[in-house]
Amino acid sequence: MKTTFFSILLLIIASVSFAQYQYPMITVSNPSSIARKDVIVSIPWVDVLKADPTIDTAKFLVMNKFTETEIPHQLEYKGEKTVQNLLLQVSVKAKESLTLLIFAEQAKSVSPKTFARYVPERKDDFAWENDKIAFRMYGKALEGTSEDAKGIDVWVKRTSKLVVNDRYKKNDYHTDHGDGLDYYSVGFTLGAGGMAPFINDTVYYSGNYRSSKVLDNGPLRSTFQLTYDEWNAAGFKVNVVKTISLDAGSQLNRIESLYTYTGGGKLPVAIGLATRGEQAMKVLSDTRGVMGYWEPVHGKDGITGVGAVTEKAVKKTIMQPKQMLTLTEVKNNVPFVYYAGAAWNKAEEITSETEWFKYLQKFKEELKSPLKVSIK
Repeated sequence: MKTTFFSILLLIIASVSFAQYQYPMITVSNPSSIARKDVIVSIPWVDVLKADPTIDTAKFLVMNKFTETEIPHQLEYKGEKTVQNLLLQVSVKAKESLTLLIFAEQAKSVSPKTFARYVPERKDDFAWENDKIAFRMYGKALEGTSEDAKGIDVWVKRTSKLVVNDRYKKNDYHTDHGDGLDYYSVGFTLGAGGMAPFINDTVYYSGNYRSSKVLDNGPLRSTFQLTYDEWNAAGFKVNVVKTISLDAGSQLNRIESLYTYTGGGKLPVAIGLATRGEQAMKVLSDTRGVMGYWEPVHGKDGITGVGAVTEKAVKKTIMQPKQMLTLTEVKNNVPFVYYAGAAWNKAEEITSETEWFKYLQKFKEELKSPLKVSIK
């Protein structure tokens, strides 16, 4: 009897030890009153290694402990040679939490939901997208042409499939063939949330970007850097590097602008949204850091909403003839992070100014109450 008891005890101890070694546990908590759906959370890879020093980056999966469903994941490198973060796409109800386990098994492949690339065949465009929306920035080859423009361009879509490569290949993206199109007009504005120095009531645009570098490219997050040549902004010699990330499921990009400039003090800047000149504009302006614009209908192409959200309060928002500008400041060589993007009514997810402005305000609240993630 005693032998049987000790045998069972040893089996229990061995099982517990094996489970602790083999199955690191991740907890994702939502302390807010806002449910989160298909959002991306990040876990520092050093913390994963502490929980499982022998983890094989090519052979592991993450599973919901209770539903036994696999959680989509991505290894984020941020342009480095080694893994920096583990990204997970999760949904968490308000005031609830998830318990996830890491298993040393082959994960299912995740269909790419984000993509970014340099487009040399189209005058140095840089284009990127997720399963909701697409964008592009203009490159050096476009400068001085009749097509030149300054801000962030929007490509609307009503499919979760990636469309950038296909549209460039067909060279026919101004016509809607069933999945969306490029009808958004940027011109000499900041487009859908670009940023530039704003001094003495003047926007000082940079030239178009000069070099690009993709840091990560899906399946859940794509991140890239754009570098700009120095330009003169009312006597300031200004340089900027923009690091832009787009997560699966989001309408908004995360934009980190790193300005360096001559002279002391802070540099006044503006975040802009192109407007269309209608008399009764549908706009959202909140000095806590939310701005939005719901465009007038563009014939059969539908309606695009654009917007931006800052982490901190801003000074004010002003209207110019072709754009609305939210005014703030940046510090020399200190990253400034904000979020900007768009939505299209014909995608049938956000179909009115009320829904768009609510999305932007909710995004702001989510920034203030992020999901909490731990691993052990």
